[in-house]
Amino acid sequence: MEVQQAIEVRKSVRSYLSKPVPDDVLRRVLEAGRLSPSAVNHQPWHFIVVTDPGKRSGLTDGPYAKFLTESPVVIVGLGDKIRSPKWHVVDTTIALQTMVLAATAEGLGTCWIGSFYEDRIRKLLKVPDNFVIVAMLSVGYPKEKEVGTSRLPVVKNRKPLEDITSFEEFGKPK
Repeated sequence: MEVQQAIEVRKSVRSYLSKPVPDDVLRRVLEAGRLSPSAVNHQPWHFIVVTDPGKRSGLTDGPYAKFLTESPVVIVGLGDKIRSPKWHVVDTTIALQTMVLAATAEGLGTCWIGSFYEDRIRKLLKVPDNFVIVAMLSVGYPKEKEVGTSRLPVVKNRKPLEDITSFEEFGKPK
């Protein structure tokens, strides 16, 4: 799948098949994160891959995270605030979004999770103090129709490009 197609068909998936994600596919998704750009090339990220059902259930405390028990993989994205004090969140976010596109290209569904209690996740996953938990990604095969099977763009409720873009200064159309 081409990058543009992955961008067009990507959607948040909250219902997954119990089918495991093969190690080689998961590795390619993680590799996409590893290869992401970062400020001064500090690469301040660390990713905890959670596949154990008991641990995954410990990640569901947030009000919008209950479905994580269904997702065969949860990737917890951490940013090292010592290694990159100003950019650890931005850089980790870039890496996680790159993984979202890579997962979509692999036919996987994902959902970005910002609904969690950092202290509980930190304790469950033994996260060192120098890391902040930026976000979690659920990853797996969607119960709905397969991701990316259509060559047609998925119609999304998005603002027109003209409404969110200016040229040379704010509010100036091309």
